Amino acid sequence: MQVNHLLEESSIAGKFVAELRDVNVQKDRMRFRRNIERLGEVLGYELSKQLSFSEKNITTPLGNSKIQLPESDVVICSILRAGLPLHNGLLNYFDDAENSFISAYRHHPNNDEHFEIVVEYLASPSLEGKTLILADPMLATGKSFVNVMKALKQMGTPKEIHLVAVIGAEEGVALLEKEFPKDSKLWIATIDKELNDHGYILPGLGDAGDLCYGGKMQH
Repeated sequence: MQVNHLLEESSIAGKFVAELRDVNVQKDRMRFRRNIERLGEVLGYELSKQLSFSEKNITTPLGNSKIQLPESDVVICSILRAGLPLHNGLLNYFDDAENSFISAYRHHPNNDEHFEIVVEYLASPSLEGKTLILADPMLATGKSFVNVMKALKQMGTPKEIHLVAVIGAEEGVALLEKEFPKDSKLWIATIDKELNDHGYILPGLGDAGDLCYGGKMQH
């Protein structure tokens, strides 16, 4: 798997990540969602450089201009609910993409730190021969991405797979490298070193879904 780590080089994206992490700034839910959306735009732009392009002739009021335009048939799939702002950021750039939505949540069967990823809802077009962009802000253990991809198999085989995340842990990246096809590509803003006993990224930023949309009752 090709891992594209955005903050290996300094850029304005670092400001967006810093605000996502900051315990004071992240209290503003609208700004938190917007920063995830902006990182979706930045990561989408970087991702676009590796899509398929063909030359097109554009008629202007004064003549003609040749330009390379993307020709990939894109499907953006986000993991509910934290994936929605990231999905919107990608959709801002891939505005003619098809869209897929899937649920994935942590289920703690024994009410302890051990959990499994449960997938219950899926709405998706065919993925056969298309460019799949699978988006989730947090790449912790990597189990969500893996289980979601298993659920998506019934929708067809994509031509190429791009995974998009904001913050990840080294353990999660390693699992994706093991479980996904070798020609898959990961686009991620920053990678932290470890997870705590509950599978949350350290130092991370907390629960992205709660910070985007408010707390939830446990079930």
